Amino acid sequence: MLQRVKYLQAVQQRLFSTTASALKTSSTSFVKETDPYTVTTYSRPPIVFTHGKGCHLWDMEGKEYIDFSAGIAVTALGHSHPEIAKIMYDQANTLIHSSNLIYNQWTGELSKQLVTKTLESGGMKNASRVFLANSGTEANEAALKFARKYGKSISDDKIEFITFEHSFHGRTMGSLSVTPNPKYQKPFTPLVPGVKVAKPNDIKSVEQVISDKTCGVIIEPVQGEGGIFPMNAEFMTQLRELCDKHKVILIYDEIQCGLGRSGRLWAHSKLPETAHPDIVTMAKALGNGFPIGATMITEAVEKTLNVGDHGTTYGGNPLGARIGLYVLDQVSNFDFLRQVEEKSELFKVKLSELSEKFPEQIKEIRGEGLLLGVEFNQSPADIVAKARDLGLLVITAGNNVIRFVPALNIDDADIIKGIEILEKALEETFTK
Repeated sequence: MLQRVKYLQAVQQRLFSTTASALKTSSTSFVKETDPYTVTTYSRPPIVFTHGKGCHLWDMEGKEYIDFSAGIAVTALGHSHPEIAKIMYDQANTLIHSSNLIYNQWTGELSKQLVTKTLESGGMKNASRVFLANSGTEANEAALKFARKYGKSISDDKIEFITFEHSFHGRTMGSLSVTPNPKYQKPFTPLVPGVKVAKPNDIKSVEQVISDKTCGVIIEPVQGEGGIFPMNAEFMTQLRELCDKHKVILIYDEIQCGLGRSGRLWAHSKLPETAHPDIVTMAKALGNGFPIGATMITEAVEKTLNVGDHGTTYGGNPLGARIGLYVLDQVSNFDFLRQVEEKSELFKVKLSELSEKFPEQIKEIRGEGLLLGVEFNQSPADIVAKARDLGLLVITAGNNVIRFVPALNIDDADIIKGIEILEKALEETFTK
C-alpha cells in the first residue's frame, strides 16, 4: 500500500511539473511543438487557452479575452459553469456509460423533458420522441435517415431531399450532402444523390424542386454559418403546406439557433402551429461543451421506425443526458429567456451605434436573440484578428459577416466592454 501511495505521489508531481513547465512556455512554442501531430483541418492563430470562466477566457500567457463566440454558440451558460462541474463530478463517480442495450436513469428523463418543455414553450406541436446522439451532424444524420425511412414507407423512389442556399448542416457525408457549399462539398464528391437546392424565403424556388419523390426538407429557422439569415413566418408556413401536399418530412435544424439562442426555447416557437416541423435537431448548447446532440420526432415518424434502424454507442450516456437536463431546465426558464431578449436589445443598440459611425463599412445588422450578425462590405478577417489582439473573441460567418453568439447569461457590462473593443478594432482597421 505504501508503495502504491508513493507511486501516485510521483505521478502527481510529474503532472504538476509538466503543467508548470507548459505555463512557462509561450503559446507559439507550444503550438510549434504539437501542431505537427494534428490533422490539417483547421487554420488557427497561435493562441492556447488554458481556462475560462463565464464569458472570459485566458491564454497560456495569462492574457484575458471577452468571449463573444461561446465555442461557436456552445457554452450557452458560460465556461466552467459551477453547477455543471458539480454534475460532471458526481455523475463521473456514479455512472458515465452503460450503452443503449439497457436503460439508465437519465436518458429517458432527458427525452421526456425535451418533449414536455418543447410543448410547453409552444414549439413543435406534435413532438413525441427523442433520439440522443453526440453531435449536431449526428443529429442531422439521424433526421435524414428517419425522413428517408418515412419516404420509403410510402414509395421506394421517395428518396430525395431539399436544402437551401447558405445552409450548413454538418460535415459527415449525409449532412454534408445537404450543405450546398462547394468549398465543403467538392473535395468529397460524389455525395448522397437526390439533393435539390432552393432559395431561402423564396417559396417559388421550393415549388420548382419539390415532388412526390421528395422525402425530406431540411432548413435552419435562422441560418447561422451561412450569414445569420432568419426565415420569415409566411415562407415557413407555405413550406409546411408544400410538405403536407407532397407527404414530405419537414426538418428544422436548430443546432445553432435553438435552446434559448433566439430568445425562445426554439427559434420556430414564434411560428404558428401550421408551420411546425416533423423533426427538430439540436446539439451545441445542450451540453454546454459536453458532446451531445438530439433528434426530436413526431409519432408519425416514429411509426415508420423499427428496432435496428439507427443506433449509437455513446449517445444518451448518463453523464451527457444529466448535463443536458440541467441545461434544458435553465434555457427553458421564462425569466432566463426574457433576459436573453434584453441582452439582445443591448447588443443591437450598441451595434447600431457602430453602424452609424462606420456607414461605409457596415452593410447590415440582422439576427434574433443572441444569434446576431454584422455584415460588412468587405472581408472582416482583419477586424477579427485585430479584435483578438485587443482581447475580444468574435467569429465570422458567410457573406462577410461577424457573428455574435456569446453565452446567453453574459453580463451587460461585458457586452458594453466587448463592443468598445470591437469599436477600437474597427478604428484601427479602417484608419490604418
